[in-house]
Amino acid sequence: MGMAEPRAATNLPWAGQFRLNEPMRKHTSWRVGGSAARAYFPSSLQDLAAFLRSIPLAEPVFVVGLGSNLLVRDGGVRGTVIFTHGALKQMHMVKSADDAVLVYAEAGVASPKVARFAATNALRGAEFFAGIPGTVGGALAMNAGCYGSEAWDVVKLVLTIGRHGQVNRRDPREYEIGYRHVALRPERGTGTHADDEYFVAAWFRFATGDAKLARSTITELLQRRIATQPLQQPNAGSVFRNPPDDFAARLIEFCGLKGFVIGGAMISSKHANFIINTGTATAADIEALIEHTQQTVLRRCGVALEREVRIIGEKA
Repeated sequence: MGMAEPRAATNLPWAGQFRLNEPMRKHTSWRVGGSAARAYFPSSLQDLAAFLRSIPLAEPVFVVGLGSNLLVRDGGVRGTVIFTHGALKQMHMVKSADDAVLVYAEAGVASPKVARFAATNALRGAEFFAGIPGTVGGALAMNAGCYGSEAWDVVKLVLTIGRHGQVNRRDPREYEIGYRHVALRPERGTGTHADDEYFVAAWFRFATGDAKLARSTITELLQRRIATQPLQQPNAGSVFRNPPDDFAARLIEFCGLKGFVIGGAMISSKHANFIINTGTATAADIEALIEHTQQTVLRRCGVALEREVRIIGEKA
């Protein structure tokens, strides 16, 4: 475990930090998981492109922001994990070709910062981002949302980077977008799919409005979140997607699973769609609890709950 040799000594084509055997429990909100065989912390978008160009195409690559919607198994990750939060954090206002005011935010920007930045600049419609615990990149990848709004409702354009390091500017019409689902439509003759690209930035279009009212709305949404979610204990937000015309939390609570424990993992007694690490949980405990919840809800309610959280890595 440890840092690679300094760039000058190895003559590497990139300038970020490269680490071996990086503990993923330090980078996920559940605070569990094994180590990433290789980890890279880019210094900029250009540096990320150089790094991607320098590694073999056969190398498995995983891009992580704040790790707030991620379970890394105890056996760790065979491949390279790229962390965007430290470098891809630019955010500013720009004008579009049709003279609209847009907010440009890179993938490593925490979603609540988008809400506060928009409010400060008297823009409305970004308040719901305050309730999304991850980064812009994660919000784009899964069409994250809360309080009746979703990330792609306000996307004007996105910037992506391909596995070869190429940067692309894409229109929302190039994607299939749904509830917690985003997929790049295959380009005719190229075989390009969403798995070949990673979101690195977006231009958001918000309405002009009252800054004071926007800040007040953000405060109200955050108070609601604090009152209804177990934010004092390690968690990964909503574990399951809501099924059509229903709520995962209602089904889980109906099955009597609030407070159910496997090892150090527990279904929150405050919000049934949250699994918390009580302090001693392993990734295996959490995954077992996820599977038990799915099996119980299917057996008792006939509903197959789909995970919202992403699971990567190897079992121990």
